[in-house]
Amino acid sequence: MKIYTKTGDQGETSLLAGGRVRKNHIRVEAYGTVDELNSCLGLARSFALPAQADAWLEIVQNDLFTLGADLATRLDAKADWLVRVKAEQVTALEGWIDAMDADLPPLKNFILPGGTSGAGALHLARTICRRAERATVELAEGDAINPQVIMYLNRLSDFLFTLARWVNLQAGESEMKWSIRPQ
Repeated sequence: MKIYTKTGDQGETSLLAGGRVRKNHIRVEAYGTVDELNSCLGLARSFALPAQADAWLEIVQNDLFTLGADLATRLDAKADWLVRVKAEQVTALEGWIDAMDADLPPLKNFILPGGTSGAGALHLARTICRRAERATVELAEGDAINPQVIMYLNRLSDFLFTLARWVNLQAGESEMKWSIRPQ
């Protein structure tokens, strides 16, 4: 099977379960940004992360494929084969956040993104996640979508922020607090 189909040469792409949209459609922007996020998480996993962090991220990467497919399929599509994001996936993220929060010092200041290479990549992933969330919210203004998608992305950005802090803690890396420079 060839990787190229030439069906997108005129600036359109196919949705799962039927239909075509322009490649600059907000739906494509949303699931394309989710794909970018997934790639960034793959990069983060290429750095030395604690085993638990890597295990969580493997689950998240699989969830993001489900989420991308969810976004690439209209809510009213007849697709019995499609798996959509579920509330249990959001709840899992909350449980992981709570587990890490038990180890972390309370957050009393804004912190600068960074630390270890893995934590830095996780902070970058968090910002990509927020962009995916914004695009998904915009999509939801004009098209019906699975409401769990927005909840998952919102919780995922919190998870990635907490995971970056936790990865730094596990590595003995200090957090750098934001300090306002005198004018």
